[in-house]
Amino acid sequence: MDRYLQAAIEEARTGLAEGGIPIGSVLVIDDRIVGRGHNRRIQNGSPVLHAEMDCLENAGRLKASDYRRAILYSTLSPCDMCSGAILLYRIPTLVIGENETFCGPEDYLRSRGVDLQVAGNHDCRQLMEQFILEHAELWNEDIGEHQ
Repeated sequence: MDRYLQAAIEEARTGLAEGGIPIGSVLVIDDRIVGRGHNRRIQNGSPVLHAEMDCLENAGRLKASDYRRAILYSTLSPCDMCSGAILLYRIPTLVIGENETFCGPEDYLRSRGVDLQVAGNHDCRQLMEQFILEHAELWNEDIGEHQ
């Protein structure tokens, strides 16, 4: 397995251990992780701290040229909000662990030039399936669904 996707999975597991939603993300530039994050909506009482947003926040301010060389890894297909951040900063490559439990606007990202790769990772899917089974109400809140 790709070591960067494995790092994102470790972030997802950290989030789960903290009582949050098991989604993780890492930002890689020049073959080095410069940012890590996991979904912290529950832990921080935040409406926006999805894994990708937490990862970008933890990477700190970067130059536009840095983002243009970046690869963002996420254990789950990014939602509209996180996809917007990918487009805003023109991150050219997105590696998704799985998109079966949730699929964000992947076609739109592709239409805007993002090289999107779906790994179909079993561990990512299993983490989400188990979480959704046990905490459907939190999951629905996270993706803005009514119960």
